[in-house]
Amino acid sequence: MGQERYARLALECVHKEYPNKIAHAMASDADAKPPRELTPAFYGCYDWHSAVHGHWLLARLARTAPQASYAAEARAALRRSLTVENIAGEVRYYTAAGRQTFERPYGLAWLLMLGLELRRWDDAEARQWSAALRPLEEAIVGRVSGWLPKLQFPIRTGEHNNTAFGLGLMLDYARGVQDAKFAGLLEERVRSYYLKDKACPLAYEPSGEDFLSPCLAEADAVRRVLGKDEFSRWLTAFLPSIELEPTRVSDVTDGKLYHLAGLNLSRAWMLKGIAAGLPSNDARRGGLLKNAERLRTAGLAAIEASHYEGGHWLGTFAVYLETEPR
Repeated sequence: MGQERYARLALECVHKEYPNKIAHAMASDADAKPPRELTPAFYGCYDWHSAVHGHWLLARLARTAPQASYAAEARAALRRSLTVENIAGEVRYYTAAGRQTFERPYGLAWLLMLGLELRRWDDAEARQWSAALRPLEEAIVGRVSGWLPKLQFPIRTGEHNNTAFGLGLMLDYARGVQDAKFAGLLEERVRSYYLKDKACPLAYEPSGEDFLSPCLAEADAVRRVLGKDEFSRWLTAFLPSIELEPTRVSDVTDGKLYHLAGLNLSRAWMLKGIAAGLPSNDARRGGLLKNAERLRTAGLAAIEASHYEGGHWLGTFAVYLETEPR
């Protein structure tokens, strides 16, 4: 299954409104609206965050493979969604009363990654989409900047509210757009939350519905803020041994159980990130990369478009794993 197939997974869902899982606080009957009216840009792919990173997938592939057979369709989908009017609707929804915790931090991190991807794209139309998206990016940066100083402890789960995963993506965004103030806050939070940690209980992972590894996500965030030698010493104390077996999905029709397929993919890219953060002569690098390849193979083999609750998001994880430079 290659990039054509992953692009198709996103194209088939970014404007597919139902089935849909809406999770928001309702202030009145006026909030009982169909998804396309609540969030006019990101209403497909079952839920908001999947719609967002489905658009990221299309932007990443169309930017990096502009002559691919799916590129024109990807551009058309982005053109349909990323209008000034649609993003204004997203900002109204996001900033409405009672939505302070909306998609925090997972979906917000992916929205910022979409913004970064558009800014990296040397293309006139992509610059228009980027300008349209900017008000939502700014609203998210502002809200996250207000939230993180008040978050006293990191959130160490294997699902959407994992703090380390969100901080890692957001830090990539902040550095990519040269937002020194936001990057400085994120770096300080990574250091504050994680640098004193030792002996992460990797043997306790995974929980039954994880698509992220709390231990690896933390290490992948920390390698972004430490030099290679310092990170090597920290990793020795934090994860003295890293041995992981691929997970198997026991029921691909159960969307939550399907998370374990994504766990193979995210573990693979995090192991690659951790290896890249180590000195070139570190003896652990070869084993980490070998383990990453085993997990990658298992994760890619588990992607089945016929099961919508799994297929609608796993393509993003596959594309991130295969295309993100480290």
